[in-house]
Amino acid sequence: MRLTPSLLLTALLPLFAGCQVLAEKPVDPNLGSTRLQGELSAAGGHLLFKPCRESRRFIVKDAAGTGILQEAANLADDAGDKLFADVRGRMTGSQQAGSDGQLEVTRLYRLETSEYSGCEDPNFKQLTLRAGGNEPDWDIKASGKGMVLNRVGEPPLPLPYLEEALPGGGLSLSSEANGQRVELWVAPQRCVDGATGAIRHLKAELRMDGKTLQGCAYYGGARDL
Repeated sequence: MRLTPSLLLTALLPLFAGCQVLAEKPVDPNLGSTRLQGELSAAGGHLLFKPCRESRRFIVKDAAGTGILQEAANLADDAGDKLFADVRGRMTGSQQAGSDGQLEVTRLYRLETSEYSGCEDPNFKQLTLRAGGNEPDWDIKASGKGMVLNRVGEPPLPLPYLEEALPGGGLSLSSEANGQRVELWVAPQRCVDGATGAIRHLKAELRMDGKTLQGCAYYGGARDL
C-alpha cells in the first residue's frame, strides 16, 4: 500500500512528539532557589539564618545534604557564637515560634566566623570567583574585567585571563600576560581554610613560577551557580 502525503504525515507525528519529549532540557536544580548571605546563630534548639541587613530569622533545614548543620556546630565555639553563611536555598512561610519561616538550604558556598562577615563586602556582586591560600599567603579576585593576584611582599598584579570549564564541574583561569604564565584551577570539593577554619565549596590550586600553591575558593555573586 502506498501512503499519501497526508497519511505519511499522520504516521510520523507520534515519532516527532517522541523526539520532542526526549529533547526536553533537564530541570534546573537552582529553579526556585535564591543565593543568600547572612548570619547564623543557635537558639531554641534550632540553627537560625538572618539575611544581611534584615531582622527576619529563618529556621535552617538542610534540604540537600550540604552538611551545614554539622559544619556550623563544628565552627562555632559555643551555641551563642554567630557565623557568616553564603548559601543557596528556598524560603518558606511555615512559621514556628521564634522564627519568620524556614530556609531550605540546597547549597553551601561558604561558612566562616562573623569576624569576616561577607555582608560588608562591596565587591561581592561583581566577583565571578575568589580564591586564596596560606603559607605563603595568596589571593585572587576574578571578575568580568580580569583578575587580580595578591601575594605577600608583592604589588597587586592585574591580569587578563581565559576561562575554561572542566569535566566534573571544575574551572580553570589562565593568563600569559607580562611574560609569565599564571593558572588557577578550582574543583567542587569541601575545603577548609587552614588559617581561619572557614569552609569553602571549591578546592583551589595556583600554578606559577614553577610552583604549585594550594587553597580554597568560592563563586562570587556574578556567577549564578
